[in-house]
Amino acid sequence: MENFPTTARVVIIGGGVVGASSLYHLAQAGWTDCVLLEKNELTAGSTWHAAGNIPTFSSNWTVMNMQRYSTDLYRQIADKVDYPINYNVTGSVRLAHSTERMQEFEHVRSMARAQGMSMDIMSVDDLKAAYPFMETHDLTGGLWDPVDGDMDPAQITQAFAKGARDAGGRILRFTPATGVSRDADEWIVHTEKGDIRCEFIVNAAGYYAQNVGEWFRPHGGRQVPMMVMSHQYMLTDEISEVAEWTKDNGGKLPLLRDVDSSYYLRQEKTGLNLGPYERNCKAHWVTPDDPMPDDFSFQLYPDDLDRLEWYIEDAMARVPLLAQTGISKVINGPIPYSPDGNPLIGPMPGVPNAFETCVYTFGIAQAGGAGKILAEWITEGQTEWDCWSLDPRRFTAHADMDYCIQKGMQVYGHEYAIHFPHQEWPAGRDKKLSSIDAKIREMGGVMGAYNGWERANWFANDGDDTLAAATQTWLRDGPWAERVREECEAVQNGVGVLDLPGFSRFALSGDGAAEWLRSLIAGPLPKVGRMTLGYFPDSRGRILTEMSIIRHAKDEFTLITAAVAQWHDYEYLKAHLAAGLSLTDQTDQMSTLIISGPKSRDLLSRLTDADLTMPWLTHQKATVAGAVCHLLRVSYAGELGWEVHATMADIPAIYDAVLKGEAKPIGMYALGSLRLEKGYRAWKQDLSTDYTLFEGGLDRFVRLEKPQDFPGKAALKAEQDTGPKRRFVTLIIDAGDYDAPHMAPIWHGDQIVGEVTSGGWGYRINASIGLGMVRADLATPGTALEVEIFGHKHKVTVQPDAPLWDPENSRLKA
Repeated sequence: MENFPTTARVVIIGGGVVGASSLYHLAQAGWTDCVLLEKNELTAGSTWHAAGNIPTFSSNWTVMNMQRYSTDLYRQIADKVDYPINYNVTGSVRLAHSTERMQEFEHVRSMARAQGMSMDIMSVDDLKAAYPFMETHDLTGGLWDPVDGDMDPAQITQAFAKGARDAGGRILRFTPATGVSRDADEWIVHTEKGDIRCEFIVNAAGYYAQNVGEWFRPHGGRQVPMMVMSHQYMLTDEISEVAEWTKDNGGKLPLLRDVDSSYYLRQEKTGLNLGPYERNCKAHWVTPDDPMPDDFSFQLYPDDLDRLEWYIEDAMARVPLLAQTGISKVINGPIPYSPDGNPLIGPMPGVPNAFETCVYTFGIAQAGGAGKILAEWITEGQTEWDCWSLDPRRFTAHADMDYCIQKGMQVYGHEYAIHFPHQEWPAGRDKKLSSIDAKIREMGGVMGAYNGWERANWFANDGDDTLAAATQTWLRDGPWAERVREECEAVQNGVGVLDLPGFSRFALSGDGAAEWLRSLIAGPLPKVGRMTLGYFPDSRGRILTEMSIIRHAKDEFTLITAAVAQWHDYEYLKAHLAAGLSLTDQTDQMSTLIISGPKSRDLLSRLTDADLTMPWLTHQKATVAGAVCHLLRVSYAGELGWEVHATMADIPAIYDAVLKGEAKPIGMYALGSLRLEKGYRAWKQDLSTDYTLFEGGLDRFVRLEKPQDFPGKAALKAEQDTGPKRRFVTLIIDAGDYDAPHMAPIWHGDQIVGEVTSGGWGYRINASIGLGMVRADLATPGTALEVEIFGHKHKVTVQPDAPLWDPENSRLKA
């Protein structure tokens, strides 16, 4: 082929809107030697049949950032690249049928305000004024998003393509990639027209992303966690009233979403476009009798309107004009879904210099921000915003095909659902079980999933309401509240035991292991026989991750981190591992019991010959209840306590013995409350790459004077010289019946000055607690601020930089 590129810096596989945006953003970053491969014409996959709605609304901070960036870019890109696009900024109304939905709207509005956007709460009268064809008698209110709208998916894709080409990017249409191979540190992408050698490779293959992902299995890859749903929307004939309204008002009707009924309704020319997300949904290409075709470009599924009957009737009752017209066209096409509905953007797990930007359920709305994030990952090795909720490494080995299908269908059928803080979704459960799982449930354990591991959230008594309906509330108190109080009191006054399977656990050894670790963490290493927290900064001094570092010998360590961090942290360590060192993942072989409370020493003394006088942050090999284990003198609950680390096979005997010693079983809700009272940070809530170590209040874990040039050292030195702009604080909140949700804005007068990263009730101190970030000059103890909780501002007071419970740690170190 004439002028076929045989080399490139980056090869992107997939020519939908996301692939084109990625090429455009790489070019904008100065990486112009990049190639995009598309098997057919651009937009041939999900992009071509997408409805093209462009919301900014999200209850996820990162997704909102991504969509906000997209809308900002879309309003400018036509002029930037000199390519006209059909972008209708109509605004939108979201309807609420309940107080709980209005509370969700209030929180999202507050998040939007913190990101510089303006959303407004609407009364029922406001709804009628904005959308006069709508029935409103059964509504509670709504939300107005002035920058919502729709656009032609093909035009925005072509705009990205033109901008990329103008900057030097190459797009090869009708050039299907057929596989990949590896030569030293380079990738070779095979196509029907020749091979392209490149440094980086990107899977942007849309609903074919799982197929493309299989090419990387021999190179350390895994099955891409996704499935494909059938999504239908219907276009009506012309409606004279809509045509007349458009003429009189000089524009289109706002986009309407009845999120409690689960559909959107949008003006299309002078008709309407109705798109339901139905509960009785259908997955495609998931059974042997329905295989994925080799090429589904520009194709659709047959109509299947029977399963939409309820939604059509509900929409006609809401907007009676719908009943006065016919359906002119039905679009039924494939939409990829991840297990949580968010896309996969970031490093491909297990594979060097390979990235994913795929599985977009709302690709048109998110493509602009997605291109920015992907380009930052490749060109800088890190992203401006913490993107953990999009990171492919958030799904580990439990995300098999069964899990993906179950979760994908659940997400689709509840696309607009409220995600309440105590609600556990039922699909895709029981993937990873503790060796005492049956016993935990027998004792009343109400379970939650943590990286696929089932753990008790709380323990119910006979007669307690454990049905899902009881959790569908923002209220602090529910059937769990009194039981959690009792569990916390047991830890405060006696002894509690928590079964904690799934701690991510890595064994590190080899000559030079200690020096290698020192080169990655900001602080010092513990002495042999001791343990500490190690903080791993990125190049900006931001908090990449936290690990417990347990030192067994000069160059022998165990590293323990959060369950959800398993692949994230292992990948980071493996990518930087020095030659000659050994790193193994022991997560599945071991488990942990947390035994904590003032009577824990007395209890354990009857079960072990270990030295229980060894001080805080020490560890020892021991035998407990006849089982060999590792005993760590540490407690995330903030009381006298130990962690017992043992094999899965030995946990049952130890747990039974501890229960016979009159320990009370406790769950994750109790542990969450106890850790808040101690000010202990949680991974990817309080500890994220949105904050530097100094902003996060982790000064005592930073040693700028040490000789090792750890990542971010220069940035942290500069920040130390000027002082951090923000500081981590603990807040006592006059919160009423609701604790502060994640990213609740913190106010000083009429300015937003920070955000709550964790909120909850402290049962030992009997108060609502917020951990968060505020402007540095306001972090002084005693400063009076306000936090916005579901639209209402509540007084808060900045607390001293010490735990709220046992500030001197005397109980912990007893």
